[in-house]
Amino acid sequence: MPITRKLFLALCAAASILPAAAQDAYPNKPVKVIVALPAGGSVDMIARLVSQQLQTDLGQPFVVDNKAGASGQIGVPLVAKAPPDGYTLMVSPASFLTTNKSIFKALPYNPEADFAPVTKLVNQAMVLVVNDKAKYGTAAQILAAAKASPGKLTYASSGDGSPQHLAGLLFEHRSGVKLLHVPYKGGAPAITDLIGGQVDMAFAPLPEALPHIKSGKLHPVGTLSEKRAAATPNIPTLKEGGVDNVYLSAWIGLLAPAGTPQPVLDKLGKSVKALLAGDAKTRLVELGMEPAGDEAKPLKQVISEDIKLHAELVKAAGLVPQ
Repeated sequence: MPITRKLFLALCAAASILPAAAQDAYPNKPVKVIVALPAGGSVDMIARLVSQQLQTDLGQPFVVDNKAGASGQIGVPLVAKAPPDGYTLMVSPASFLTTNKSIFKALPYNPEADFAPVTKLVNQAMVLVVNDKAKYGTAAQILAAAKASPGKLTYASSGDGSPQHLAGLLFEHRSGVKLLHVPYKGGAPAITDLIGGQVDMAFAPLPEALPHIKSGKLHPVGTLSEKRAAATPNIPTLKEGGVDNVYLSAWIGLLAPAGTPQPVLDKLGKSVKALLAGDAKTRLVELGMEPAGDEAKPLKQVISEDIKLHAELVKAAGLVPQ
C-alpha cells in the first residue's frame, strides 16, 4: 500500500511527539551520576546530596558511581561518550573541566564541546592546612622552611591539575618558593596521608579539611581568599599571614552529555536549585560551601572563562603539560 503525502505527514508528526513525551516522563528508570574521584571528598559529598534530592523530587534512583583515577581521565570520558538522554550525569570539580586542558597535552574529552552544563552547585574556599603546628603553624614559618630547603617541603593534592595542585602552583609563583607536589587519586586519601605525616601540608577545599580542623588533627594556616570564609571566621586569610594575591576557590558543577534535551536539563536544574536555596543551604554553609545555584552566569560561560584563566596561571608557574 503506497504511503500518501497525508499519511507521511501524520507519521512524521507522531514521531516528533514521542521524544517530547519521553522528555516529559523523564526519568522513568535509574540515573547514573558519575564522580571521577574516590568516595569521601567534597565532590562526592555534594554528588550524594544532590542525588538524594533528585531521587526524592523526580521519583527514580540517582546512583552515584565513583570512577576515580588519572585526574578525571577515567570517569569524565564515560559521561562525554554516554547517550545524551539524561540517564548519565556527572558531578565534577572545576579542574577536570578547566585546568586539565592546560596540564595535559591531550585529553580523551573536550571540556567545552562534550558536555551540557546543568548548573554550578557550590563554591568552596581553599585553605592551607598542616599537621605539624609547631614547625609550620604560620605562613612565615612555611616560607622560611621552603626558602631554606627548596623543593623539600611537600604538599598533597587530589591529582595533577586539581584545585589543590593549582593552589600550590599559585602559592609558589606568588611567594617565590619551590615546593614538592605529591598527587593522590582524590582529596580524601591526600588528607589521610597529611594527617599521618606522609606529607607536610595541603591546599584543601575547606569542606574536606574542616572536620579535621575541628578535631585538632589539622591546623589551618590561612584561606586562599580575599576575606575570611563565613563558615570559619576564626581562620585568617593567607594575605593576613603575609602572602598576598594567592586567591583561589574550587567550584563543583552538575553536567550531562552534550546533546541532552533542554527540557531534561531544565527539569534537573529546577530541582537542584530548589535544594540549594532551601533546607540544605544552611547545612552547606556550615560545611564550608557556598551554594551557587542562583548565580546569573551560566556554567558553560564559567567553564570557558576559567579555562583561559587557569591556562595563564599554569603558564606563569612554568608547568610543562604532561
